[in-house]
Amino acid sequence: MEENEYSGYWEPPRRRCCCARRGTQLVLVGLLTTVMWAGLLALLLLWHWETEKSLKQLGDAAIQNALQMSQNLEELQAEQKQMKSQDSQLSQNLNELQEDLINVKSQNSELSQNLNTLQEDLVNVKSQGLNEKRAASDSLEKLQEEVAKLWIEILMSKGTACNVCPKDWLHFQQKCYYFGEGSKQWIQAKFTCSDLEGRLVSIHSQKEQDFLMQHINKKESWIGLQDLNMEGEFVWPDGSPVGYSNWSPGEPNNGGQGEDCVMMRGSGQWNDAFCRSYLDAWVCEQLATCDLSAPLASVTPTGPTPKNEP
Repeated sequence: MEENEYSGYWEPPRRRCCCARRGTQLVLVGLLTTVMWAGLLALLLLWHWETEKSLKQLGDAAIQNALQMSQNLEELQAEQKQMKSQDSQLSQNLNELQEDLINVKSQNSELSQNLNTLQEDLVNVKSQGLNEKRAASDSLEKLQEEVAKLWIEILMSKGTACNVCPKDWLHFQQKCYYFGEGSKQWIQAKFTCSDLEGRLVSIHSQKEQDFLMQHINKKESWIGLQDLNMEGEFVWPDGSPVGYSNWSPGEPNNGGQGEDCVMMRGSGQWNDAFCRSYLDAWVCEQLATCDLSAPLASVTPTGPTPKNEP
């Protein structure tokens, strides 16, 4: 009975203790909550401060970058302007160079044309000079030949024998003839006769033609007649006109590749032929010389002089 009474007596204080603990706990919870809110607020303030600081730094950096970019843009614009100016100057220089090139080409074309004209004039002058020289040489050679013939006639009128020919040459009517053999073109035969101090033969009579026929041994032979300078106008090397001729029927006809040099066939008849053809024979001639060892009177180029009597 006593225990129950004791137990019932202390029951109310236990309730007050629990209420006090709950109050303390509530206070602690409140304080803890306050502290937590204060810490959270501090953290929020700190975050906000750091954020503002970062934003300020970013803003400053952005402003600095914007200023730098603006400066760079101005520099680029200045450089672009300078490049445009340089490009304009280069374009102007290029146009000037193109104009100079056109002028140089025009001058070069004019100079080239003048040079061609001068070269043509020089060629014409040389050609004219050569023609005049050749004509003078031919005239001199013809004059010398006429003088030589006259001299021979004078000597022969005084009884001098004018029938002397070089070795291997044959005499006929005051001329000596050489009958060459070997494959040659017309120009080669001409130079060979020149080397022998003669020229390709000129034929002026039937008697001379018959004499040549007796010695050509029926071989096709080059003779001196040609129309190299003017087609159809045949001339002899001695400059004499073509009085006598012995053409084959239908000749000359200038057939084939162009026939400007004359050959004598084995039959003796003449034929115009291609000058580069090779023939096996040719005929040279030169004036015979006089034997002055046994005349009745000695003769000089100025006239005969009587021989002194003993």
